[in-house]
Amino acid sequence: MKASRLLALAVSIALLAWLLADARWREVGATFARLTPGVIAVTVAGMFCSYLLRALRVYDEFRHDARGRFGACLRIVLIHNAMVNVVPFRGGEAAFPVLLRRTFATPLPRAMASLFWFRLQDALVVGVVAVAMWPGVPLALRLLACAGLLVSAWALPRWARRPHGWAEGGAFASKLGKLRDAFAESTRHARYGWLWTIANWSVKLAAQAWLLSALLAAVPAQGVAGALGAELAAILPIQGVAGFGTYEAGAAAALASTGIGFADGLRAALALHLFVIACAVSAGAIAWLFPNAGPGRQAPSDDNDAPDSAPRNPPNISCETASNP
Repeated sequence: MKASRLLALAVSIALLAWLLADARWREVGATFARLTPGVIAVTVAGMFCSYLLRALRVYDEFRHDARGRFGACLRIVLIHNAMVNVVPFRGGEAAFPVLLRRTFATPLPRAMASLFWFRLQDALVVGVVAVAMWPGVPLALRLLACAGLLVSAWALPRWARRPHGWAEGGAFASKLGKLRDAFAESTRHARYGWLWTIANWSVKLAAQAWLLSALLAAVPAQGVAGALGAELAAILPIQGVAGFGTYEAGAAAALASTGIGFADGLRAALALHLFVIACAVSAGAIAWLFPNAGPGRQAPSDDNDAPDSAPRNPPNISCETASNP
């Protein structure tokens, strides 16, 4: 087992040990008891709205493959989101390209590059929000960091689309060239990708902040800090089993910077995490009940997965540093 996975497993075990100490599970239950039906309803509505916005992003990216089948895109998003939340070490990310291939006959290299681009967009948007709202950061440093992230968001797709001769530079350079070409192909298709990404994260963070504020009886700014800390932890290359441990630690650390005790922050973050997983699994299970209509065209063979302009072999894209699309 890789060292990163051993460390991730240790983080999750540490959270479990903390919960078992002094019957802290009961304290988590008492935290849940603070929620009113109104708070639960608003949070569930926010989470479902986030799912819809993610489905719109996928529909926009793959509109030529989907051919008007938005419901199929929503099904892909819901099942993929459930898998990411429950499969250890973000192994559920593999569901996205597989579901796209089965549903729309989308070539695997195209789907994998798109997932990479989605996750990069997520990281950049969350990074900008965190830099802009994190307490105690000097204004000059905020502006500099935001400018750097925005320039990266603008420059990376344009860099990928520039002509290059990496294919003639040896085996390793050739693989990098195929990865770059697949990434460039993915960034060409979405007309409103950044709009869907910003809208999704606005709704998702607001829903999570609302729930955290209710769990802690805190002000909205503290809830926003906790939600940002949790999502920033989800971007780290080291993840706990199904996110447990790293998610809670990130949220608790961010809440501590606003004056909330670390133990209280951990309990609230665990309650939030369980709520998010419950929403994801419930939505994914419902989506699974609806049959998959299959691809709108015949699925290509493995030797013809990609068009002439796309790479023939799937690029080795790591998705362990990303949040849900």
